[in-house]
Amino acid sequence: MDAATALMILSAIAAYLIWFTLVTRSLKGPRVWPLLGSLPGLIQHANRMHDWIADNLRACGGTYQTCICALPFLARKQCLVTVTCDPKNLEHILKLRFDNYPKGPTWQSAFHDLLGEGIFNSDGDTWLFQRKTAALEFTTRTLRQAMARWVNRAIKHRFCPILATAQKENQSVDLQDLLLRLTFDNICGLAFGQDPQTLAAGLPDNAFALSFDRATEATLQRFILPEILWKLKRWLRLGMEVSLSRSLKHIDQYLSHIIKNRKLELLNGNGSHHHDDLLSRFMRKKESYSEEFLQHVALNFILAGRDTSSVALSWFFWLCVKNPRVEENILNELCTVLLSTRGDNISTWLNEPLVFDEVDRLVYLKAALSETLRLYPSVPEDSKHVVKDDVLPNGTFVPAGSAVTYSIYSVGRMKFIWGEDCLEFKPERWLSPEGDKIQVQDSYKFVSFNAGPRLCLGKDLAYLQMKSIAAAVLLRHRLAVAPGHRVEQKMSLTLFMKYGLKVNVYPRDLKPVLEKLTTIKSVTVGQK
Repeated sequence: MDAATALMILSAIAAYLIWFTLVTRSLKGPRVWPLLGSLPGLIQHANRMHDWIADNLRACGGTYQTCICALPFLARKQCLVTVTCDPKNLEHILKLRFDNYPKGPTWQSAFHDLLGEGIFNSDGDTWLFQRKTAALEFTTRTLRQAMARWVNRAIKHRFCPILATAQKENQSVDLQDLLLRLTFDNICGLAFGQDPQTLAAGLPDNAFALSFDRATEATLQRFILPEILWKLKRWLRLGMEVSLSRSLKHIDQYLSHIIKNRKLELLNGNGSHHHDDLLSRFMRKKESYSEEFLQHVALNFILAGRDTSSVALSWFFWLCVKNPRVEENILNELCTVLLSTRGDNISTWLNEPLVFDEVDRLVYLKAALSETLRLYPSVPEDSKHVVKDDVLPNGTFVPAGSAVTYSIYSVGRMKFIWGEDCLEFKPERWLSPEGDKIQVQDSYKFVSFNAGPRLCLGKDLAYLQMKSIAAAVLLRHRLAVAPGHRVEQKMSLTLFMKYGLKVNVYPRDLKPVLEKLTTIKSVTVGQK
């Protein structure tokens, strides 16, 4: 190498380092490395990514900017990521400037193979049409009644018998797996009118459910890595891209079979009124949709209804085990409601799952579930694309072409948002001073169900399902985490427990609770 070439290389390196110093000087948060950006930090903390993001946000006052690939012309645009959990910023992004923050090409590219142009991965007119169509159905009482029927049938004939058997035989069960199966059966019934019976006796393996899990995990890897890297891995068929490809084939076969059969039934007029599921409603529209589009519609609703509720319930039961005071308060409320609706015969409390009106009266239980979602949101992170240059309410400039990630997981763990006790499991923070109503919170302090125009349509259905299942378990059983079992987060699109939730199941004695409530009632009547 001659002197001139060496001088040019050294000059280029010096120029890059000067540029790198100037660019990174304004960036807060995790360390940004030359060329590699913040990628080394992401890889190093991959097993605790949500807590790592929360740590960075806590250190930076709720918002920071980082560069995932430190290259000229890209570092301040495509490779710049603004991460925030500030409620004012969230309101700005999710509502006030909604059109400026769509899902965007990076997110849609990463998730397209799994979600296609479904409601969770689309923008503009495609999203708006699906939103309006689905909103008409989710606001009907008939859909809530259908959810109650699916849930109660699964609870009575499948879920409770499995727990009773585990209790009788003194065997531990993976509660997360049971909940995933239960909610999967329910959402399949609502989404396309079929019961896959994954919670049937013997807990049969379900190829679709297993493929869906692998596909979501592989897709998250795309979200973590720069687009050029995961696309290279897909082209070379390396790592989890191979698993994703295989899983998507299983998913395609499963949904294709359902859609083809349903088309024939609707075409021949067989069961045209019998099928009232969401997929059939889309298929009855005058527009002609491709099979691929219909698959993605179904898959998006399964994603929303299956994983989110089951994961939230897993963390809820774990928190109840760790917080017996909260569990006792939930039992007191359950027994108070049942005492007023079914009398003082405990056997009548357990003969049938709770009906809709009884579930609706469980205020403290809803508070405990909301508190669970505050600390362990089913979807811990979400991301948006910046269409035009903008300034967030906290003064952060976000250039067009960059990305904004809002950390739902971090929102619930910030003292400046939820107070000094933000890491405590405290359902009372959700209650009115009298304790008989849910106290309305700032909707951008609690975004587990999203907010703004994309607010979750199934929020009420989710609470109905979770309250029904939680009540059924706690009335009949006392749970304890199996000795030696580790509870850890799994890095996926949803906040699964990495090793499931292995619990031992013991009988619940409700007589002391009933006696306490009866005594309180007698004293109250006597004072009057």
